[in-house]
Amino acid sequence: MDEWWRGGVIYQIYPRSFCDSDNDGVGDLRGVASRIGYLKRLGVDGVWLSPFFRSPMKDFGYDVSDYRDVDPIFGVLDDFDRLLAKSHDAGLKIIIDQVYSHTSDRHPWFRESRRARNGPKADWYVWADAKPDGSPPNNWHSVFGGAAWSWDTQRRQYYLHNFLAEQPDLNFHNADMRKEILDIAKFWLDRGVDGFRLDVANLYYSDRRLRDNPPKRPEGGFARPYEHQRHLYDRSQPETLAFMETLRTLIDRYPDRMTVAEIFSDFPAARSMEYVQQGRLHTAYNFQLLGDGPLSAKLIRDALESWTSKTGWPSWCFSNHDVPRSRTRWGGEDANDAFAQLLTGVLMCLRGTIFLYQGEELGLPQAGVPFDKLQDPEGIRFWPDNLGRDGCRTPMPWRVEAANAGFSGVEPWLPVDPRHYALAVDCQENDPGSTLNLTRRFIAFRRRHRALRLGDIEFFDAPGPILMFRRTHGDERLLCVFNLGGDVATADLPADGKDLSYGLGGAHDGRRATLPPFGGLVVAEETR
Repeated sequence: MDEWWRGGVIYQIYPRSFCDSDNDGVGDLRGVASRIGYLKRLGVDGVWLSPFFRSPMKDFGYDVSDYRDVDPIFGVLDDFDRLLAKSHDAGLKIIIDQVYSHTSDRHPWFRESRRARNGPKADWYVWADAKPDGSPPNNWHSVFGGAAWSWDTQRRQYYLHNFLAEQPDLNFHNADMRKEILDIAKFWLDRGVDGFRLDVANLYYSDRRLRDNPPKRPEGGFARPYEHQRHLYDRSQPETLAFMETLRTLIDRYPDRMTVAEIFSDFPAARSMEYVQQGRLHTAYNFQLLGDGPLSAKLIRDALESWTSKTGWPSWCFSNHDVPRSRTRWGGEDANDAFAQLLTGVLMCLRGTIFLYQGEELGLPQAGVPFDKLQDPEGIRFWPDNLGRDGCRTPMPWRVEAANAGFSGVEPWLPVDPRHYALAVDCQENDPGSTLNLTRRFIAFRRRHRALRLGDIEFFDAPGPILMFRRTHGDERLLCVFNLGGDVATADLPADGKDLSYGLGGAHDGRRATLPPFGGLVVAEETR
């Protein structure tokens, strides 16, 4: 039997912004449960839930204060259990975020750790003395700006935080702490979750000697300070791989579970492949297709061809809760629905497990959020040069005529972009040509063809904006041809095309494809 996740489509839900069941302006687990029918009709194999655990919400759930409980804004633990049961009844898997790299500074572990330099949890976080001049222990930077060290007046040492000062880094060199992390994983596995998405999985360990990172000149000139270093010592340490093997041993005790790692690295493919070698994690994704464009055949081809592992399995996504939506990021503010539909078509034909971010099936553009409405600490800090992550986290639009697009009966935590109303679910449901219905058809098409779910991929040189590749599994051979440009384009096929299996307005005469702007087609291939 095929592993459910291999080649499947997993839908990412950012719970704060998906559906508000109790009209407090914030989405919740009951809201997610109320939309299981929608997800079932979409045709996805499973759902990735971003964090819903207890948290002071300095980084909106990625600062956990209790790994074993649900934050009250999202509901209670029974709500999660009901959501899990309803999803399983509908044939949907549920994977949940696990944020093991760091906790909230309000976590009881950190409160105990900061009290004194001795004690059971004194070494559960990364602490270090100041240099003789009082400055931080080394030159490491926080991703969110400033030093990666903050002074604690109670313990009179610095503590490490790769992100916000309110997110102290755990010390994975401590065996007791590692055991507790495994116990947390077991808690959720026993509850019935189908797997984990591991946040910044290669940031678990840091160098024991706390050596300085060497400098690096970032591409493109000016960048935030974090990008001016080669991160040799604050991430991707070799000990992390051994922990992944231990975690995998635990997970393998539970049938049909999976793990996907987020890899944050300057060498994304190489690092990702390390984490999915035999005995480690099931799959991994990185930021190769989550960066800035422009969209090109080379961008897609380089990412896919950089995955050279024959045994490890990749995952791909074009959008998520951390980056601007792909429609705008790659197509600009004027990108049309055809461009959004092209992105869906390309994504659904790639080799790997596919992650589809909420609203991507509607073709949502990046939302505009005024400065006075920003919530993201990264966005506030770097505004206006970097507008942060709020624009991809605005509420899901369900009904065009409803207040707040049907997300909530009260003003939501982030405003609904006025352009999103016309793209609401109810507007697209009955339109056969809508992005929503095209996405449903493409997911179903992918599910029907093992060449798309499980097959090999081979790219071909093609003129200009044409992206062309073959997917092969057994006797099934599918040619996937897409026009990434805004003008009509033609391309010779590397083999005779037989049936038009699927199209985005494209056509062929057996040997040559003609594609409208942002068009595409998938054809069954005949060997010449």
